[in-house]
Amino acid sequence: MDNFYNGKRVLITGHTGFKGTWLSYVLLSMGAQVTGYALDPQTTPNIFDICGMKDRLTSVRGDVRDLEALSHVFEEFRPEIVFHLAAQPIVRTSYADPVYTYDVNVMGTVNVCECVRRSDSVRSFLNVTTDKVYENKEWCWAYRENEPLNGYDPYSNSKSCSELVTDSYRKSFLQERGVAVSTARAGNVIGGGDFSVDRIIPDCIRAAVKGEAIILRNPDAIRPYQHVLEPIRAYMLIAQRQYEDGKLAGNYNVGSDEQDAVATGELATLFCRAWGKGISWTHQGDNGPHEANFLKLDCSKIKSLLQWRPVWSIGQAVEKTVEWYSAYYDGADVRRCMDRQIAEFWNGDSAI
Repeated sequence: MDNFYNGKRVLITGHTGFKGTWLSYVLLSMGAQVTGYALDPQTTPNIFDICGMKDRLTSVRGDVRDLEALSHVFEEFRPEIVFHLAAQPIVRTSYADPVYTYDVNVMGTVNVCECVRRSDSVRSFLNVTTDKVYENKEWCWAYRENEPLNGYDPYSNSKSCSELVTDSYRKSFLQERGVAVSTARAGNVIGGGDFSVDRIIPDCIRAAVKGEAIILRNPDAIRPYQHVLEPIRAYMLIAQRQYEDGKLAGNYNVGSDEQDAVATGELATLFCRAWGKGISWTHQGDNGPHEANFLKLDCSKIKSLLQWRPVWSIGQAVEKTVEWYSAYYDGADVRRCMDRQIAEFWNGDSAI
């Protein structure tokens, strides 16, 4: 990416979240002028506060459902590049509160798109959605970007709607004004700093810290797990390349290679091996709501058009994740750990 982001004005919605913090951290290290717009971090502890991010970027507290407040941020900071990550991201939460989920994930996207439409500074806009936007037929083939969108649960479906909203704004308003617009459909992300509920690695960490067995609801569910730096690099690459050449705008899958799309039980086994201390996992179903059992992504498009490749294997991703949490719980310098991981990751990228 050379020095592309140095001095660029970048706006990130959802910058206080897990992926939002990592994206902000990397962009700041590359010299970007980062403004974030989000609610307060949703967990205690959280990576945003752990890394002292509020003192490192312009952080505006606000709700993406508030069009007036969001518009003010666009007017004041005049971003050139916009990453939209703000969302209600948990499948089970979407069953408990579907109205809130649709409100944030759909109308929040409408508001961000509307602000991009009104702006005369934005040249590149990326909406981050999910691999779960596809109509999941539980088949063995990986989904491609031209497959039907129709997520099953309220979270997945709301993200399918977010994709459609983005495409409508692109065709109706933004394309003719020269604003490059893409969506990125990332697979399941792991990495240091995620403390969310109902996610596999945070659940593993909470159990491991207590010295308890890890409980898995569905150890046979297969997902395209990847370290958080994989999609972060992909998001930045998409935003840069479409900024430079609008013909590259579109919809992109961002997932692991075939051999790294693993079952949840295998991921937990890798975690137990990396954590050590005799930790183990057990299967305990809870008769919860529907969740997909089999999901893989075909990432041929981003590999072909943008020369993107995954850098770390799933084993390496788990090791780097455990390294981060070990540093945190041992009272070590977490930012130094992140700096080291980012340097190792980008050096691995350049070696591809």
